[in-house]
Amino acid sequence: MAENMSAKDERIFFLLQMAAHRLKTRADAALVDAGGLTTAQTAMMAIVRAEGPVTQREIATRLKQRESAVGAMTERLLKAGYITRTRSEVDGRAWNLAATKKGVKALDAMGAAFAEINAIIDEAFPGPDMARMAKGLRRLIERMEEKTE
Repeated sequence: MAENMSAKDERIFFLLQMAAHRLKTRADAALVDAGGLTTAQTAMMAIVRAEGPVTQREIATRLKQRESAVGAMTERLLKAGYITRTRSEVDGRAWNLAATKKGVKALDAMGAAFAEINAIIDEAFPGPDMARMAKGLRRLIERMEEKTE
């Protein structure tokens, strides 16, 4: 009988929302304590560090965020001294972002904070449960993207 349970019966949408909210809240607190960055800023910094110099548009595309949201994060990271911004030589309307030494140091401090969050997830989904969950979440994301295109 349990095999026939539906997303509605198990309240999956609610559970996903609660899990996502609690993970983000816990991760944001741990990351801010570790290096002064939120999860979104950490994701942006990781892209800037790995691929920089990179434009705000490229970051928005990679993070599946609006450019305005990336623009707001850019301003906060510039003010904190974690990135630099220079005009693109290819497109005069675009700005290239690059990580500063201070930004790299802050990003490096995020490792231990994320390790704590990943340990909680690992504990909740031991062994093959993790692979099944990841596969299912990827499939859900793909299906949701198909519906919006």
